[in-house]
Amino acid sequence: MTASLIPPLFRGLLDDAAVFPPGSLPLADAVPAHSRHLAAAYRELVGPLVLPASALPGLEIGAVDVSVTLPDGPAGLPGVLEAMASSPARLAGLEIPVPAGMGVPEFFTALEAAPAPVFVEVPRDERRAGTLAACAETGHRAKFRTGGVRAELYPDETELAAAILAAVRAEVSFKATAGLHHAVRNTDPVTGFEQHGYLNLLLATAVAAGGAAEPEVVAALAERDRAEVARRVSTVEEEVRGRFLSFGTCDILEPLTELVELDLVAAGALGGDGAKA
Repeated sequence: MTASLIPPLFRGLLDDAAVFPPGSLPLADAVPAHSRHLAAAYRELVGPLVLPASALPGLEIGAVDVSVTLPDGPAGLPGVLEAMASSPARLAGLEIPVPAGMGVPEFFTALEAAPAPVFVEVPRDERRAGTLAACAETGHRAKFRTGGVRAELYPDETELAAAILAAVRAEVSFKATAGLHHAVRNTDPVTGFEQHGYLNLLLATAVAAGGAAEPEVVAALAERDRAEVARRVSTVEEEVRGRFLSFGTCDILEPLTELVELDLVAAGALGGDGAKA
């Protein structure tokens, strides 16, 4: 087991969101599975275990990094901090959406008590620009939702490209969540949903960071040729990960397997006990 099996461009790329749909792994299984991931040959690929705030009371977990989601907004922050104060787990981040009807200034005022990095889930409405500007001013990070259980939860290439460009230009780091089930853009054969690829997102971020105009970022998100996406990603500098930090996945092994298939990660990373988690 060696960190050199995972290239710097992909280290920490995968947030372990096993307890969320569509995986929905029971918490009692997700915690030991996460520990196995952290002991596996591919451990450098794995970020924190993502848990909903509702899972914290009574949670038995070791000294691992966790990122906690507060789906109802910052109102639940005091309860999360109280639960984490008595836990051996390390609070690596908080993921908090701007609630419907809440103004941007009010929301960021409510975050002032947050002791850990906050990933602000950017609303897909007229508040986006103000939210990203406030993230830039306060040092908080952004979170973009890139899919879900309904087709309308997937932003199209133009909308997502505009969001990426806005974050890059504001120098706001971001993560992504939901819908990134494959490395390259695809049409899901079961649902018919148009799904973004996580490598397309990485490539689009690099293109945006290079000063490209919106049409080039849109094209990077729309590319469906797996070999072409892999080729272009292989030339991306690792500094781009300071902008696109990670994405949530309910199955660590699926993206790892695709990275190996695309010759972006060594096949040896699939070895070890963690591959059976």
